[in-house]
Amino acid sequence: MTPAEEKPHVLVVDDDRRLRELLRKYLVEQGFLVTAAGDAGEARERLASFAFDLLIVDVMMPGESGLEFTADLRRSSRVPILLLTAKGEPEDRISGLERGADDYLAKPFEPRELVLRMRTILRRVAPDAPVLPSTEIRLGPLTFDIERRTLRRGNDEIRLTTAESDLLTLLARNPNVALSRDELGQQADDNGSSRTVDVQMTRLRRKIESDPRFPRYLQTVRGRGYVLRPD
Repeated sequence: MTPAEEKPHVLVVDDDRRLRELLRKYLVEQGFLVTAAGDAGEARERLASFAFDLLIVDVMMPGESGLEFTADLRRSSRVPILLLTAKGEPEDRISGLERGADDYLAKPFEPRELVLRMRTILRRVAPDAPVLPSTEIRLGPLTFDIERRTLRRGNDEIRLTTAESDLLTLLARNPNVALSRDELGQQADDNGSSRTVDVQMTRLRRKIESDPRFPRYLQTVRGRGYVLRPD
């Protein structure tokens, strides 16, 4: 398996929750780091927190369409964009490319073709791939390095199990965004269940929170799941 720091980080933007989850699971299996967003507004929240290597954007989204989002993003970013569209007409494809998309793929598509197109784009733009200035987040007196997956208090490392490290890494890659137990469990190395996620969260709080009964950083969002709120 490719080391975590070498995995391309992909943002999937699609209002179809089922497709988002299918893509997330498949792309993780193919060696990508994957973050998801349900619409253009949520995508901007993710982009404000992280540098992505590639965006996969659905064209037919309610509100701001994928084409509008692409055109707006191109005013300030060169991040590669692959559009997913249910329209296969030449004019629709041209419209996407005119707005700054790097490639497009018509639905329904073969997941293998999607990955091939993604890898082609990433090879083409590799010299200009964005670099994340800092991979560390602060949690009071603690520091968590997302890429090294290490939690420290000053110079002392706090030991995390693999499951705890997986959970904290996923939350840290999506700060201030509530992730469901299913979303967290699906990306865990052991494909953990919702119950497993709850157990790991309890253990993490004991290591991070000054008072685990009233968490400051690892918070529960009722009806949704968990959210990490760093300093």
